[in-house]
Amino acid sequence: MTHVRVMPHAELCPDGLAFEARQGRKLVDELLAHGIAIEHACEKVCACATCHVHVRGGAEMIAPPDDEEEDQLDDAWGLDAQSRLSCCVRVKGDELVIELPKFSRNHAREK
Repeated sequence: MTHVRVMPHAELCPDGLAFEARQGRKLVDELLAHGIAIEHACEKVCACATCHVHVRGGAEMIAPPDDEEEDQLDDAWGLDAQSRLSCCVRVKGDELVIELPKFSRNHAREK
């Protein structure tokens, strides 16, 4: 198991959240399973960049982004050196610290 800590986010996770995640699963699936309604407009196939996150801790334990993820990340809002698509990240290591961006690529979101 990997300890995942999600930093507070005004809409999606106001108090932050910590949970144990199964290694090998997609990060987006673990976030959704633990009640964080992260967007995933392409149904988790690395085609939209709406599940963009910042990996603030534990990035050295996960596989680096491939070319397809890098191409999609170019469309993410608020891109930085720790940006990843949560549909491409496989949970691994002792701990991951995740920050959810303030905005996603989708300007309008279904509630």
